[in-house]
Amino acid sequence: MNAPAQPHTASPPVAVATGGRTIRDVIAAPGLGAFFFDDQAAIKAGATRDGAAYTGTALTDGYRAVREPSESVSVMLVLDDGYVAHGDCASVQYSGVGGREPRMQARAMVEAIESELAPALRGLDVSSFRTAAVRAEQLIAEVPGLGRATAYGLSQALLDAAAHAAGHHLMARVIQDEWQLTAPLAAVPVYGQSGEDRCDNVDKMILKTADVIPHGLINTAELVGPGGRELETYISWITRRIEALRPRSDYAPALHLDVYGLLGAAAESLEDLADIIIRLEAAAAPYPLRIEHPLDAGGRDAQIDQLGALRKLLAERGSMVRLIADEWANTAEDIHAFAAAGAADMVQIKTPDLGSLHRTVDAILDCKQHGVGPVLGGTCAETDRSARTCVHIGIATGVVQMLAKPGMGFDEGYAIVRNEMHRALRLDAALPA
Repeated sequence: MNAPAQPHTASPPVAVATGGRTIRDVIAAPGLGAFFFDDQAAIKAGATRDGAAYTGTALTDGYRAVREPSESVSVMLVLDDGYVAHGDCASVQYSGVGGREPRMQARAMVEAIESELAPALRGLDVSSFRTAAVRAEQLIAEVPGLGRATAYGLSQALLDAAAHAAGHHLMARVIQDEWQLTAPLAAVPVYGQSGEDRCDNVDKMILKTADVIPHGLINTAELVGPGGRELETYISWITRRIEALRPRSDYAPALHLDVYGLLGAAAESLEDLADIIIRLEAAAAPYPLRIEHPLDAGGRDAQIDQLGALRKLLAERGSMVRLIADEWANTAEDIHAFAAAGAADMVQIKTPDLGSLHRTVDAILDCKQHGVGPVLGGTCAETDRSARTCVHIGIATGVVQMLAKPGMGFDEGYAIVRNEMHRALRLDAALPA
């Protein structure tokens, strides 16, 4: 393994023109996420599917059942001029495992926000997003039961408030200004998530010319098959569907498969795993192939070692497959460790896991500094509001690709992300600089 990476230290906030806006009140409301919270430990222990549900007993703290509706909390900041800025607290589908926070409980979070956090937030100046977000994160840490999910939603509201204070209402411009990013706002590739509808949703992605497809949710050994043969068959089918359905001859999406470590489980060694991936690359041709979480080494440092060794093997064999880190890259510090070690070609930045959005921006820029492609991800279990806010992060920082979220149905998340991107870019072009 490379020398231990030093913790990433973000640059200090940059002074920007302010409108002097402050928080007058904080209101919270319970809500839903767009998918489910799933007890991954129980599923791995043998819980079985029963339609849309799972049978079996929950094993992870905070779960009453193996599958439960995902929850969210809307945080609304009433500013001193009456404007209401808002964001949505959310957590990932597989909460409570792999170093992630416990499953969020929306009603308890609402109570803690309004009774304990709100008094500390009243009067906070929101004109500088970074300054307010750092302070809010400190205040959240002082309230038992609140954590990154709360910081995620509150930071969205603070970014909204800063864009209002600036007068342009473009959150992407706030990111540009405060991080001194000079590149113009620009569209970034959007990648679709098929969920378990792995065939019909591929067709939809092709018909709508999604940039990166299909995620695939390759989450069982049966979908991989012995030696990866079932996955190879699926990839070959995708390439045939592209040829058959593409609306224009130059449509050439990247193929991105999330295999949840199961390719590694199907291989006898790293060398065997490299052989499997090269076969998958041939099946994907002529389209570029990206493999997310090809193996699971059981911990961050081991994951960095094994993923880096696999990447080196593939490069030695002339493979152009791009490996994407996901599990064990949960925080800005984790992502820095992967990027600094050169353990992956790309890293999925799972926004709810990082908490406050200023950490997401720092993680994206850290990846780019190390020549690693940042994937602005998230979870099917979050909301339309959090997805729309993340769009502004993506177009301001120039990520390699951005997840169409929330939900597992593709159409809805794709429309939410694409439409917000088009709105923001058109407004940026039309409004004074």
